[in-house]
Amino acid sequence: MKRRNLLKLPLAAAALSLASGAAFAQDAEPVVIGVSIPSATHGFMGGLNWHAQDTIERLGGVYPNVEFVLATAGDAAKQVSDIEDMMATRNIDGLVVLPFESEPLTDPVKQVKAAGKFVTVVDRGLSEEGIEDLYVAGDNTAFGRVAGEYFRDNLDADAKIVVLRGIPTTLDNERVEAFQAALEGSDKEILDMQHGNWNRDDAFNVMQDYLAKYPEIDAVWAADDDMAVGVLEAIAQAGREDQMIVVGGAGMKDIVKRIMDGDPQLPVNVTYPPALISSAIEMTALNFVSNAPMAGRYIIGSQLITPENAEQFYFPDSPF
Repeated sequence: MKRRNLLKLPLAAAALSLASGAAFAQDAEPVVIGVSIPSATHGFMGGLNWHAQDTIERLGGVYPNVEFVLATAGDAAKQVSDIEDMMATRNIDGLVVLPFESEPLTDPVKQVKAAGKFVTVVDRGLSEEGIEDLYVAGDNTAFGRVAGEYFRDNLDADAKIVVLRGIPTTLDNERVEAFQAALEGSDKEILDMQHGNWNRDDAFNVMQDYLAKYPEIDAVWAADDDMAVGVLEAIAQAGREDQMIVVGGAGMKDIVKRIMDGDPQLPVNVTYPPALISSAIEMTALNFVSNAPMAGRYIIGSQLITPENAEQFYFPDSPF
């Protein structure tokens, strides 16, 4: 219950700002906020891009003195260039950044902070702690732990598991470490862990290798629903649908619908909403247009999606 209240606080502050903060913004100095995120290379990022654009459009009408500069990047080098350009040509006052990768973005974001700008880091943390003013993310530890606990409590004794990791980042490490910790002391065996890079095609290739290498697989943790789609395709092509379950994450609507329909291959999922970017952008704006304190860590909890509760997580009009 405490976490749920924490989730409501920024939204409540935003609602109050519509009545009083907007008037405050009319007389405030112009503010430029840069938003740097990965491009829509897969479903989760497609949803995140959609929410970022929607939030920027909405807040632009609420705060006329706040300008947003949105840049999307298909790799870390492009994202570094985007941020440097925002500093050099737009003189941004604040930066909201979801790092494409942790290590290459750490020094560039550190330079933004050193220049006295307000920095919000989203989702994928930097490789050095303490740089950002505000950190907004899903609960990556819970994301891995919830999946691991499901496997621990529901798989048969001596079940064999393969894992598809994401892009090498701090959040991927947090997820995998929590997943492994949840299985410690159990009789479940992790056969292999490889990076699928949160990408359907990469996950398809990794899963093909797993299927060729391991004649017995009972469960797959594809720590992202885009990877789960690639995994399911590889399993189908091998004709091994009846041999293993697949647990992904983030609540892709197509996956959630299959859980609602009782698909035995997809028994559960774990939440990780792409709309977290909206919280990050809105809270960063509030830092400039209100007196509400915005520094700190804002963590959105992960929940297990089951056939019994899947309907409340199914949003057919969502882009993801």
